[in-house]
Amino acid sequence: MDNRLVEFRKKYDYSQEALAIKLNVSRQTIISIEKGKYNPSLRLALLMAKLFETTVEEIFILDNKDLGGKS
Repeated sequence: MDNRLVEFRKKYDYSQEALAIKLNVSRQTIISIEKGKYNPSLRLALLMAKLFETTVEEIFILDNKDLGGKS
């Protein structure tokens, strides 16, 4: 799953550490999500969307391989 977390984080002028504090997670969690190595829980994704005043779908993008197809 791809994501636009870095884009939203920079738009709102949050460092990785500041965003982690806002979301009550570790900075490493933010780094892992940004690198696509970790997919957040639904709860965390919803909190991010609320913080950034957008939808989960605007931050996280499914591609064909996520749906069981070829990329």
